[in-house]
Amino acid sequence: MEMKEEEASDGCNLDCVRERLKQRLQSAMRTLRKSINKQQFYVQFSGTEYEMAQKPSRGPDAAAAEACSTGQVLRDGKCVSCGLGTYYSGEQEQCVSCPSGSYQDTLGQLSCEPCPSTEGPGATGAKNVSQCGGQCPAGQSSADGFRPCQPCPLGTYQPEAGRVLCFPCGGGLMTKYDGALAFRDCEAKVHCAPGHHYNSSTHRCIRCPAGTYQAEFGQNYCITCPGNTTTDFDGATNVSQCKNQLCGGELGDFMGYIESPNYPGDYPSNVDCIWTINPPHKRRILIVVPEIFLPIEDECGDVLVMRKSALPTSITTYETCQTYERPIAFTSRSRKLWIQFKTNEGNSGKGFQVPYVTYDEDYQQLIEDIVRDGRLYASENHQEILKDKKLIKALFDVLAHPQNYFRYTAQESKEMFPRSFIKLLRSKVTRFLRPYK
Repeated sequence: MEMKEEEASDGCNLDCVRERLKQRLQSAMRTLRKSINKQQFYVQFSGTEYEMAQKPSRGPDAAAAEACSTGQVLRDGKCVSCGLGTYYSGEQEQCVSCPSGSYQDTLGQLSCEPCPSTEGPGATGAKNVSQCGGQCPAGQSSADGFRPCQPCPLGTYQPEAGRVLCFPCGGGLMTKYDGALAFRDCEAKVHCAPGHHYNSSTHRCIRCPAGTYQAEFGQNYCITCPGNTTTDFDGATNVSQCKNQLCGGELGDFMGYIESPNYPGDYPSNVDCIWTINPPHKRRILIVVPEIFLPIEDECGDVLVMRKSALPTSITTYETCQTYERPIAFTSRSRKLWIQFKTNEGNSGKGFQVPYVTYDEDYQQLIEDIVRDGRLYASENHQEILKDKKLIKALFDVLAHPQNYFRYTAQESKEMFPRSFIKLLRSKVTRFLRPYK
């Protein structure tokens, strides 16, 4: 509040002015309180009085929706951007599909983009320009990839729809007709088999180099293998021949897996993988080999070996160069493990995925007693446990911490494991833990 000039000039001192302001403020507060009770509010602006209407109360969902960013709606209590092929409508306060003749390829937008061409039906809710309709078909092209289109002239081809140019056959080759769809329509001197590509300069078929493949006849290119994969040799005819070469490393977690490169696909030839397992302090290593698939041959060209160190004379825990479909579990003969998988240049196979777990060395006697009991492998039901990733994880949870056995004897776990398997573990775990009670 401001003090008026006449108030200061009528002899009223500072205390007097303070008291007058106090009374005026109390009067204003009483007026405001009455207005609140009556839900009537007035504002005077430039000599004109305006009545303020009370905004109707809104639910918590509406309040939360107001907190969402532009182009978002509230779903299950969370702000979610409008998806592809839709836009946010302020009038309807929801996401709406793009009408025919438009598209939207970005999340959380307030409108849709017009299609380059209005010819053709066009889809509702188009997520990209290719769904607009009116695209040039394969064998044709235009300046923007939409109608009106022109057929690819002789000596060129186009295998895809909606393109702005046609590919030349190269090497002076012509096509059999206008509107050619593929290089196979070019009048090449020879049609290359899968695993090869046509060289337009030499007019010869060349094998696809390592790391590439070609599955079709009569092509003039090879396809690069995806990701970090490559092929064992040149002339690959299928993407399945592209294999991941990565393997090996240092392991030390309580639980993990060792698997041949490219598993569950066939492993590459001529690999040399080395892993080391260095368990935490006072823990030892338990290994399960559910199954292993290696080529059958006399020379043992592909070998999996586990021993204490890289020295050939160090203590060996496990070694094989054969296929075994019957599972086996065993403890490491050393506190650390050095593991090598080495293959020759001519072999390939499915390989293996070997789980391991570390356990407290105080339970050494119990773990040895379990894995050396023939009943663990006596039935197909027991063998399947050692091949099932979910069940092997539960078993490892018991072997790593035997007290967890009692949790796995609950009704839920009784349905997971065969009764005979639970009976086998019960006899060993209870006998081992009895001295500690």
